[in-house]
Amino acid sequence: MIGDVLVVVGVGGMGEAIARRLGSGRPVVLADHDDARLQALASAMRRQGHDVRDHAVDVSDRGSVRDLAQFAAGLGPVTAVAHTAGLSPAQASAERIAAVDLVGMAISLDEFGEVIAPGGAGIYIASIAGHIFRDAVDSATAATFATAPAEDLAEVGLLSMPDVPADLARAMTYGYAKRANQIRVQAQAPRWGDRGARVNSISPGVVATPMGWDEYEAEFAHDAYKSMVNDNAAGRFGTAEDVAAAADFLLDNTKASFISGVDLLVDGGTLAGIGTGRVSMGPAETSA
Repeated sequence: MIGDVLVVVGVGGMGEAIARRLGSGRPVVLADHDDARLQALASAMRRQGHDVRDHAVDVSDRGSVRDLAQFAAGLGPVTAVAHTAGLSPAQASAERIAAVDLVGMAISLDEFGEVIAPGGAGIYIASIAGHIFRDAVDSATAATFATAPAEDLAEVGLLSMPDVPADLARAMTYGYAKRANQIRVQAQAPRWGDRGARVNSISPGVVATPMGWDEYEAEFAHDAYKSMVNDNAAGRFGTAEDVAAAADFLLDNTKASFISGVDLLVDGGTLAGIGTGRVSMGPAETSA
C-alpha cells in the first residue's frame, strides 16, 4: 500500500486507540520499546486488514528515534505522528521517567521535525500534571525546556532531590517533564511550520489505560486520583478513545489547519475542578 504514513510511537492504550481510529487505508508504523506488546498489536491489526509495519524504538536514544523516522519516511510522506510513549511515577524511577518522558519526547520532536511532510501534523501526549506544575516552573527553567538540546534536559535540576522521598521524587520529575512537554511543543511549532506542518500536545486527565490504573491504585496518590475521577465535571475516567478523538481532530489538516503550538486539555473538567476546590488533591497535590 502506498499513501500518507501514520506513525504511532508507544503502543499502550492511547497509542492503540489512535492507531485503530486513524490507521484505516494508510501505512501505519507502530513503534515501542516493549517488543511483545508491539508484536501483539501489530499482528492483531494486520489480521484486521491494516497495513502495519512494526519497528522497535528506544525514545531516549537519538539514533534509535532517527532510525524510526527515516524508516517511516521511506514508506511515503509522513503526515501524522502520534507520540504517546511515556512512563508514570508508579512505573519507573525518576531517572527513567526523565529519560523517556522528557528527553525522549524532545528527541522525537527533533527527529520527526526533520521528516514530517508538508500538510502533516504531530501530537505529543503530555498530561494534566503539566498544568498542575505550571507555577512551579520559573521563567528561566521554562526557557531551558524550550531551547536546550534534548539530551541536556534531564540535567535541569529534575533529579537533584536527595532529601525527597522516592515516591515524591518520581512524581515531581513526572510533573516537570510533562510541563516541559507542553513548553517544548510550543517552542518547536515554528520549526515544524517552516516545513508546512503543525504540532500540538494533548494533556489527558486520569485515563483508564493500564498506566492510568497503575497511578489510580498507587497508595501514595490514591485519594487525589480518586477525586480526579469521581469529582471532575464529567464524573468518570477518561478513555483512550477520548484521547484518540482529540488526536484525530488535531491531526486533521482540514479541521485543525490553523492550530499549532497549543496544548489541548482532555481531562473531563478535572483542572477546572482543582481550581474551584471541587476536585481535592490533598497531600498529593503535585503528584498527578
